[in-house]
Amino acid sequence: MQDLDRYQQTRKVTLVGALANVVLSALKIVFGWLGNSHALVADGIHSFSDLLTDLLVILAAKFANQAADTEHPYGHERIETAATVALSLFLVLVGAAIIYDAGDRLWRHIPAPTPNSWVLWIALFSIILNEVIYHYTLHVAKRVNSDILKANALHSRSDAAASVVVLVGIMGSLLGYHYLDALAAVVVGGFIIKMGIGLGWSNLRELVDTGVDIQTLDAIKHAINSVNGVVDIHQLRTRKMAGRIFIDVHIIVAPTITVSEGHHLGDKVLGILYKDLPNVQDVTVHIDSEDDANFSQSAFLPSRYELLPKLKQCWHALPGSKLIEHVNLHYLAGKISIEIVLPLSVLTSAVTLANLTQAYQSALSALPEIERVKVMFN
Repeated sequence: MQDLDRYQQTRKVTLVGALANVVLSALKIVFGWLGNSHALVADGIHSFSDLLTDLLVILAAKFANQAADTEHPYGHERIETAATVALSLFLVLVGAAIIYDAGDRLWRHIPAPTPNSWVLWIALFSIILNEVIYHYTLHVAKRVNSDILKANALHSRSDAAASVVVLVGIMGSLLGYHYLDALAAVVVGGFIIKMGIGLGWSNLRELVDTGVDIQTLDAIKHAINSVNGVVDIHQLRTRKMAGRIFIDVHIIVAPTITVSEGHHLGDKVLGILYKDLPNVQDVTVHIDSEDDANFSQSAFLPSRYELLPKLKQCWHALPGSKLIEHVNLHYLAGKISIEIVLPLSVLTSAVTLANLTQAYQSALSALPEIERVKVMFN
């Protein structure tokens, strides 16, 4: 999904939630005051505080969906993750505040004032509207794969739970069981804290680059291994940013294919990962000719530009040495295999392929890093 579309959907659903919170906070504060219900007034203030989290969601989504730049080459998705952690902390604080207030009333045996019966309808309306907002927000969050929207959806559910507490408290007060309000508040406060901790922990893991789950990792491996020409994979690393997946992988290919063919296989791996896993944001593919997961045995071998002058010096007196068209070097298992391309005219009745190959091989006896020489003709 395009970043702009993702931001627009996030902004739309959050604005709808913000409008609902404005309506609910006004209704609960006004009618709670008129109906002598302190619990409903407190719930109204709680709904009003939700506007701050709605603003946080809109701002986080806006900045998180900005394109990558020189200072943030991997994009700005971490802003959404960090904001989700902040929102999770807010959920924990709300739950703790509900538990503290309820516990204080239970401990001190403070009786709640008896409210008017019609405030029940305001509490019931709050429950229904918050549940509608919860399901709507969660639906959009799943569609755009946004953790911060999921957090905001859970916040709406916590608001509905808080209104349930108010409803129970009002009913208990009307029936004379004032302690029911406090007991229900403790239970719901614990539930809100549990939601906040769960959501915050998953996003904290994302901030420290925790990899994807086992099922997603297996899907990534299966997609890569399905590309014809990929011999094996190693050093597969993943991380998530705001629900999007970043992948680094080394693929092993046949050691004697060309650079362009190896690059093409890397492109095939990129294509299938983007196709099979829609949440993949970025993939880095390293092409290997052998498994060098721990250490490349060829790391300290001489490069082409170091080796070619030595080869010319060793071969200068051999037949066809001045006519060599190309030298291919293969670095494998700590040794170098060499392919030289000569014109076919070098071969004569006195110079055969066998003795020519033997001569080029023998001339390199002073270079222990050379494993073998293969002579080819154009």
